[in-house]
Amino acid sequence: MPTIFIIFGYRFQFYSNDHTPIHVHVIKGRAKAKYNLFPVELIDNHGFKSQELKLIESIIEENVETIAQHWNMFFNNNK
Repeated sequence: MPTIFIIFGYRFQFYSNDHTPIHVHVIKGRAKAKYNLFPVELIDNHGFKSQELKLIESIIEENVETIAQHWNMFFNNNK
């Protein structure tokens, strides 16, 4: 599971066998969420409160290009 970055204890990552569209998984403790990147959209949530989801979404929006760059570098280099 390649980790892109950790901010405020939230781990932003994807799985090495992930699929398109480009998305990111966010994990903190036992809570998990999944967001598509284009557009930034919550796909799945297990355990995060709405206030946390707002923070997570803002972090993704501020780093969307970085996340997409990591995704593309990983999957283009592992074909």
